[in-house]
Amino acid sequence: MTPVNAPTASPSLNLGVIGNCAFSALIDAQGGVVWCCLPRYDSNPVFHALLSDGSQGASGRFAIDVEDFDHAEQAYEPNTAILRTRLFDTRGRGLEITDFAPRFEARGRLFRPLTMIRRLRPINGSPRIRVRLRPTQDWGTRATDITHGSNHIRFVGDQYTMRFTTSAPIDYVLKETAFLLDKPIAMILGPDETLTDGVEQTAADFQEKTASYWRHWTRRLALPLEWQDAVIRSAITLKLCVFEETGAIVAALTTSIPESAGSGRNWDYRFCWLRDAFFVVRALNTLSEVATMEDYLRWLRNVVVDADGGHMQPVYGIGLEAQISERIIEGIPGYRGMGPVRAGNQAHEHFQYDVFGNVVLGAAQAFFDRRLLRPADDDDFERLEKVGEQAFHFYDKPDAGMWELRTRARVHTSSALMCWAACDRLAKIAREIRRAERADVWAERASLIRDRILDEAWSEERQAFAESFGGRDLDASVLLMAEVGLIDPMDPRFVATVERLEEALTDGPYMLRYEADDDFGAPEVSFNICAFWRIEALARVGQMEKARETFEAMLALRNPLGLLSEDTHPATGELWGNFPQTYSMVGIINCARLLSTGWETRI
Repeated sequence: MTPVNAPTASPSLNLGVIGNCAFSALIDAQGGVVWCCLPRYDSNPVFHALLSDGSQGASGRFAIDVEDFDHAEQAYEPNTAILRTRLFDTRGRGLEITDFAPRFEARGRLFRPLTMIRRLRPINGSPRIRVRLRPTQDWGTRATDITHGSNHIRFVGDQYTMRFTTSAPIDYVLKETAFLLDKPIAMILGPDETLTDGVEQTAADFQEKTASYWRHWTRRLALPLEWQDAVIRSAITLKLCVFEETGAIVAALTTSIPESAGSGRNWDYRFCWLRDAFFVVRALNTLSEVATMEDYLRWLRNVVVDADGGHMQPVYGIGLEAQISERIIEGIPGYRGMGPVRAGNQAHEHFQYDVFGNVVLGAAQAFFDRRLLRPADDDDFERLEKVGEQAFHFYDKPDAGMWELRTRARVHTSSALMCWAACDRLAKIAREIRRAERADVWAERASLIRDRILDEAWSEERQAFAESFGGRDLDASVLLMAEVGLIDPMDPRFVATVERLEEALTDGPYMLRYEADDDFGAPEVSFNICAFWRIEALARVGQMEKARETFEAMLALRNPLGLLSEDTHPATGELWGNFPQTYSMVGIINCARLLSTGWETRI
């Protein structure tokens, strides 16, 4: 277990995540639940201490406090989403908290209730503890109404009502009375429903079945030989970002964690970006975890049908909501007091033309993979052709780009690249389903776009591919040119681009997204996925040793539980940005698979 020697003075991203693909919760290093939204990832939080002042007694937290606290240890149960936190007092007495969200097969389907289970057991004597269970409503502006029975407490809210059932004395919980933990106790926080069995038996049974589910799930992963623990933790974390009811994949589980201190770059990532979701699906596919792709394609087909060959937003709500209007939440200070706190995201209004490529790329494997329960068919191809028509029409039109610039439009190389990918993959799909005439059409269009990109994105002055047609500014997104197959990575122009990006955007393992000022000025933090793109590019151009060294340095930046947020500050190594960031966890999987030596070298 990872030791933590003292309580954090303010919120940090030293967090673990539990969940079951229906809801999630973030737990700090001392076992406090500091973030949880119900009944969906994008709902108002019932626990929001991550965005408040962080004090142990604050509302919006579910804490287990140990009197005379000395230190904590924390680790995941291997190959599961079950988190264990051990808290010790100054005399060495302690307890272990086991946190999880039930997920297992029951009655022929997955059982994933909106339920959090906490099991406490004493270790090394009987510590004195205090339970602080303080859910809130309306972003912390109101406490929930409380009623209780002999062994449960009801928290009644306008949006969601929860029932807390426990074997601990209810009076102690209601009054936050300190008491000796001299025997194991169970706590179940979930829907306002009566348990069908005893709380202790239910908690123990659900834990055993949930652990078995995750162990069997990870057992089926096609892992690289090296960095297996990092890949497994990344894969589980990506799975926890799936809203399985619809198949949508959120970019992160939080909102408004700033990209850097006081930057104002605070965004809500609890929605499904077509771009991010494609990268998640592809990463899990490489590990032979295709169920996530099947779930996502259910959601994506609806997006495609709704668009009907017209405008596609870069981001939608997890229930297919098109309107996710951005607003400022007043009365809540934000992460470390660094507001604003935002709900919703203005990006749904943007024109980002890389979205067409992300849709086609996200669906392409379904035409080739014989394992799927619902393979793609001719109707799916014809719908995707409408997406391709949009890609071909807009590939050379100005847009906000993949970095979602709010005040500047250009013909971004990354957008044109993904439009090329849409046409290229449609040609490949058409050949696979024996539509030769359509294959020729899409191949011709892909060739035309490719020639335009290679000609107009190349900057003779910089000796590199630039971020826009006719531009000169450098941008890490051009590294995707080799990843999606537009250019041979050993092409001298791509090799030169990697060299120029190394000079302009990197500092040790860190990499900026771009060099030019944006809507908020010059960027100052490393964007973690760009650092991973760089590692992949280094490997592809033959710098394998440097790629491996850089990858090891990036792995060292993870929090103690192996998780990453969106950004890392190059001066301090501190994590910033929304958490856990799917892009970042994808980067770990992709780099590990690319850089690992083969199994045959050891066995």
